[in-house]
Parts: sequence; C-alpha cells; structure tokens
Amino acid sequence: MGRGTVGWLLVVVQFVLLIVLILLPWRDPSVLPLAVGAVLLLAGMAVFIAAMRALGSALTPTPVPIAGSSLRTGGLYRYVRHPIYSGVLLMVLGLLVAVGSWVSWAWGLLILVFFFAKSRWEDRLLAEAYGQEWMIWAGTTGALVPRLRRQR
Repeated sequence: MGRGTVGWLLVVVQFVLLIVLILLPWRDPSVLPLAVGAVLLLAGMAVFIAAMRALGSALTPTPVPIAGSSLRTGGLYRYVRHPIYSGVLLMVLGLLVAVGSWVSWAWGLLILVFFFAKSRWEDRLLAEAYGQEWMIWAGTTGALVPRLRRQR
C-alpha cells in the first residue's frame, strides 16, 4: 500500500473516530466543567487554525509531506511538531471535560493513541523528506506537547 493511500486511510479513520465520539452518550453538563471544557475547546480551535495557517502552501489533508515544500519550524511549529493534532486533541479534551461520560473518555483515550501513532508515522515521512534539518528540529521540539527546556 502506497504512502498516499495510507495517508488517506488515516484521514478516514480520524474522521470516523471523531464522529463516533460525537455520537456517544454524554452526561448532563454542569456549570464548571462546561465552562472549563468550553475554554479548552476554544483554545484547541485556535491552535488548530493557527497551525493550519502557518503551514500555508504546505498544508495537505493527509500526513504525507508535499514534495518541494519547506519544513515549517516557526510559529507553533517551534513548540510542537504536530500542532494541528494537538489542537484536535485539545478540542476533544474540552468536549470530554464539558460533558464526557466514561464511555466517551475511553473513546477519547483511543483517539489520543491514534494521533500519537499517526504523528509517529508522519515523523518518519518528515525525517525522510527533510533529513538532518528535521532531526535537529525534532531533537528540541515535542511531537504533540511542548518539551520542557532546561534554563541555562
């Protein structure tokens, strides 16, 4: 199976996971979890949109890098290698905090594992495409959450 096919398969699985999450049973909302969840959801949306804009012409629906595009290491990409995925996960967390049932939290864990695996696959493609430039960047940049850096 080619990379393009795997990339599109991952996109389909991602959408199925997120649609199932929305269709799962929810608990009745209460004020504090609803407020915290809304803040997390909005923060995730902001990260998602900013990361998509930062990619510019390198943005693609699949995790397969566009040939000839440059590696994006500025903006949010200075802190995490996959901020689009981080934004989606933050939105999922917001939804779960706001109204998540135990079933939806379990499904959310599955979504986290999926995005972790997807980011690892994409990292392999990026390393192949950008070589040493990617290795240096990945050595100091977290995949889904920022790395804690030592103060010198």
